[in-house]
Amino acid sequence: MNLNPLDAAAVDAAISSRRSIRAFLPTPVPRSVLEDILGVAARAPSGTNTQPWQVHVLTGEPKLALSRDIRAAFDDPAESARHREEYAYYPLEWRSPYVERRRKVGWDLYALLGIGKADKARMHEQHARNYDFFGAPVGLIFTIERVMQQGSWLDYGMFLQSLMIAARARGLDTCPQAAFTQFHRIIERHLGLRADEMVVCGMSLGHADPEAIENSLRTEREPVHSFVTFHP
Repeated sequence: MNLNPLDAAAVDAAISSRRSIRAFLPTPVPRSVLEDILGVAARAPSGTNTQPWQVHVLTGEPKLALSRDIRAAFDDPAESARHREEYAYYPLEWRSPYVERRRKVGWDLYALLGIGKADKARMHEQHARNYDFFGAPVGLIFTIERVMQQGSWLDYGMFLQSLMIAARARGLDTCPQAAFTQFHRIIERHLGLRADEMVVCGMSLGHADPEAIENSLRTEREPVHSFVTFHP
C-alpha cells in the first residue's frame, strides 16, 4: 500500500493533535467505533508478534461502579494508604530536567483551574477526577500477563499510542492514566482479573468538552536538536 503526501499530513495531524483531555462530554461512543479503533491499534508492532496487550472496556454501570469504589478508597486517607502501585511508573529519584518538566505541567494545569499551591482540597478533588475517567463515556483498563518482560512493556506503549492516534483520526480524544495503578486490587475485583494478569494503566476516551478550561492546556515539547544526535 502506497501512501501519498496527503495521507502523511493526516497522520501527522492525528499525532500532533493528540493530547491528554481532562474533561469529556457524555456523548456515547458506539461499540463499532471502539472495535474499529482497537482493531487498528492491534497492528502495533510487538517482538516476535507476541501481542502482549489485554483490554477491558467499561461503559455504563460497570464503569460507574468501578469509579465509585476507587473514589471511596482515594477519599479515605487510611484506606488509600493501603493501596500501592505494583510497579514504579515514575523514577524513584527525580532529577533535572525531568522534575522541572513534571512540575511545570502540573502547575500549568492548576493555574488554568485557579488552584493555588496551598489549596490541597482542590488538588485532591482534581486528582480524584482521574477515577471518574474525567467524565468520559468510555473507560479502558489495560493489563498484561506477569510472565511478560520489559520488551513487552515497550511493545505495549506502541499499542497505546496507536490506539490514541486511531481515536484522534475519528475525532475522539483520550487521556492515558497511570493513576489507576495504585488501586489495582479494586480493579482486579471488579474485572475478575486472573492472578497472572497485571494492571498496566487506564485510559479515558470520548469527545472532549470544548468549554472546559483544562482542555486548553498545551504541553511543551523539546526541539529535535535537544534530544537527537546525528552521526554523519
